[in-house]
Amino acid sequence: MNKINVLSVCGSGTVTSAMIANKVTDILKEKGYSANTVETNPNGVDELLSNGNWDMIVHTSPLKGEYDLPTINAVGLLTGRDEEGFKNELNNILDKT
Repeated sequence: MNKINVLSVCGSGTVTSAMIANKVTDILKEKGYSANTVETNPNGVDELLSNGNWDMIVHTSPLKGEYDLPTINAVGLLTGRDEEGFKNELNNILDKT
């Protein structure tokens, strides 16, 4: 089983990012991947990126910069209004790994 390292970002770095991380973990598991997720707020992204090996960022709050790894806006996954759009973006990232 391939492992995917996911940084999950929301405004406070707690509840919403944990909800998104759990949903992403479930989606990845269905596709045969194991997920390692860490939750943070936008201010913690740079430090975590410098101290780890991440495959993607999923976020519900605006990020403070642009990063050299795939990012997916996860608001649709959170609200359920564009869950398929999120899954399509995730699939595109997985196809490239």
